[in-house]
Amino acid sequence: MKKVSIIVPAYNEEEVLEIFYKETKKVLEEITDKYDYELIFVDDGSKDNTLDVLKNMHKVDEKINIISFSRNFGKEAGIYAGLSASNGDFAVIMDADLQNEPKVIIEMLKYIEEGYDTVTTIRNRKKEPKVKSFFAKTFYRLMQGANNIEIKEGSQDFRLMTRQVVDAILQLKEYNRFSKGIFSWVGFKTKYIEVENKERVAGKTKWSFKGLTKYAIEGITSFTVKPLRIATISGIIISIVSLILAIQIVIQTLISGKDVPGYASTITSVLFIGGIQLVTIGILSEYVGKIYLEIKGRPQYIIKEEILGDKIDHENIK
Repeated sequence: MKKVSIIVPAYNEEEVLEIFYKETKKVLEEITDKYDYELIFVDDGSKDNTLDVLKNMHKVDEKINIISFSRNFGKEAGIYAGLSASNGDFAVIMDADLQNEPKVIIEMLKYIEEGYDTVTTIRNRKKEPKVKSFFAKTFYRLMQGANNIEIKEGSQDFRLMTRQVVDAILQLKEYNRFSKGIFSWVGFKTKYIEVENKERVAGKTKWSFKGLTKYAIEGITSFTVKPLRIATISGIIISIVSLILAIQIVIQTLISGKDVPGYASTITSVLFIGGIQLVTIGILSEYVGKIYLEIKGRPQYIIKEEILGDKIDHENIK
């Protein structure tokens, strides 16, 4: 019997975990005739009672495995830790807030049985606020224009993958991780299915506009050097234009014998070029910062406590 590993990163989700477990358990019970399963919850350094709730759930169901970080390392680290701990033939990544409906797992398994390596959900944005939808679409357009890999608009982390895909993802050990890009980069035969955009059943979202903006910058700078090329091309274009204007000014002065007026235009040009320089330095700094973090060789995360079945380990470093 093949096994499905359900990986659930969780940060301050005490209000929703038991609801999530009950709903997911109902779905998993429907497939037990064909598949075994395990639930891997990754507590991402929660400040509430998330870990205590998970431990209580583990007492009644040993199929629940728990990985608890020493602090908040972020969702990307949670995904990587969950995939590393999984031993199923298939792995599902989903959120704990039930915006990812567990019943979709059954549909995913059907496509896997048809020969797909990955089944990925795409968010239907019909009910999403227009401002959020606009920025999301802009982000995906930028990603498509900047990358040689295809990242479908609205694609989510909620997906099912074969063990071969999981092993390929785990080979990529960079510190600065952008999972959506990594999922696309490794390739394999992928099926995309559209799902409704659901509201959280409880608790508050962990994503703010600032957080989403940071996530977008991380995504773009993690998977392409095109911003650096754009900065270089912009510098070349401005230099050529400046040279042409300088030649024009010299010629006009020689012909008319007068200085060319234009204090306002000169100041405007200086400020414009200065702005371009600062933006270019900012872009360069993003990449230098990533190099700095990579060469340190620090771990993706530190495990404070790990509960796998009936096994309990402490102070593990991954």
